[in-house]
Amino acid sequence: MPGPRRPRAVLVSAGLLLVASGTAVALAACSIGGPGRVTTVGEVDFDTPLPVPPLARSTVEPDGTRVFDLEARAGTTEFTPGATSETWGFNGAYLGPTLVAERGERVRVDVANALDEATTVHWHGMHLPAEMDGGPHQMVQPGDIWSPEWTVDQQAATLWYHPHPHGETEQHVARGLAGMFLLRDEAEAALPLPREYGVDDLPVIIQDVALTDEGRLETAPQGFAGRLGDELVVNGARGPYADVRDELVRLRLLNASTARSYAFGWDDGRPIDLIATDGGLLEASVALERVMLSPGERAEVLVRMEPGERRTLQSVMTPEAAGLQPVVAGINGATDEFDVLELRAADSLDASPEVPERLAELPPVETDVAATRIFELEGFEINGRQMASDRIDETVTVGTAERWVVSNPSGMPHSFHAHDVQFRVASVDGAPPPPELAGWKDTIHVRPETEYELILRFDDFADPDTPYMYHCHLLWHEDQGMMGQFAVVEPGQRATMTEETNDHDHH
Repeated sequence: MPGPRRPRAVLVSAGLLLVASGTAVALAACSIGGPGRVTTVGEVDFDTPLPVPPLARSTVEPDGTRVFDLEARAGTTEFTPGATSETWGFNGAYLGPTLVAERGERVRVDVANALDEATTVHWHGMHLPAEMDGGPHQMVQPGDIWSPEWTVDQQAATLWYHPHPHGETEQHVARGLAGMFLLRDEAEAALPLPREYGVDDLPVIIQDVALTDEGRLETAPQGFAGRLGDELVVNGARGPYADVRDELVRLRLLNASTARSYAFGWDDGRPIDLIATDGGLLEASVALERVMLSPGERAEVLVRMEPGERRTLQSVMTPEAAGLQPVVAGINGATDEFDVLELRAADSLDASPEVPERLAELPPVETDVAATRIFELEGFEINGRQMASDRIDETVTVGTAERWVVSNPSGMPHSFHAHDVQFRVASVDGAPPPPELAGWKDTIHVRPETEYELILRFDDFADPDTPYMYHCHLLWHEDQGMMGQFAVVEPGQRATMTEETNDHDHH
């Protein structure tokens, strides 16, 4: 069987969308319908071994700098044998290798662009100087090489890299330009957790795609959230399975889709054990019914297998989980169900130790903040305006912590990603965050009519000349201009680019 049966799309009129959302989304035009409700549960054959992205090769220079090489290139991929799709990848035809670095290590990545158009590489979740960030100000022209260099100074975490060209990010990521960047440190290495890459520590890069009946990649239907495929590929493969020989397995989940959110859990309904979010380990494992990830978010989960057992990772989204009204949910992927990955345990498994009750020590959420800033997400705008490349929207003083209040007053799906730092969620609608949001984050799903209080600390990398970005990580929204720029400066300094204030300025 080539894969799951393609379900029929159920299209909903734009007029019904507008009524259900309660917002004037004329900006979405009359063509928005999405693919309708999709389910592949019970229809996936799981007949493809899970590909494991190779570990990126590196060299170490005399000064100790670890150097990686990435080349963005065009190629072809057979999602179904014999059916060729045009795709992009790093160092290959689709996706890219996994980079690994230690905390305290100096790294450089020589990024070559072999495409026929400009692109960038953004180190999503990485704390690094603005000029090394890989946003739309660091475009790499065809034939050029860009060599960002920085010292890794954050805890062990599952990060990733992807393009960030303004107005074209959705297209570049959807074509396959993405990969993982794993950070290690001594504290995480001292824990009895699975960490043999590709064996008991598996990268799981989830994307939704639209394929023809012959298996060729095609353009996905458009919902308000963005383009929504009607089936999944994991690490670039349809219907993957992974053979495991250890009792305890670690899955590093990356939502590399451009628009679709997921709610991951197990097919038999048992809890899914979350140990880490975007920026690293939680204080303790959290048993959840589902782990929800919007585009760009990551989660590390553990699963303990029994000999000979088969277990299926699924995504079962509901309007309640997404915070959407049923009609809006139905045309934005929030009623969809997918079989994602099958784990197949060997008849005899290597014993694994128990998971420690305490995984990490997280500092208290800061309350001494230098400024409070308001970010309202509505339509394709933040605080009522769209991205301008020559405008600094916010200026932050180095060495301070800030409170960013992010809200979604509309009935439509949005998310929020901040470059440069990992943040803590101080409250959700004034209440303490749930355990799954209590760790370090760089991207959050922003539910409709909900307010999130984020605490961010900016300890270094002042640069008045080069901004960082904040934006909705539904990449079509980002491309439409749902993005702003902030600069980190020394006390009393101003950003050198144009700086404007707005009605939502900080206080």
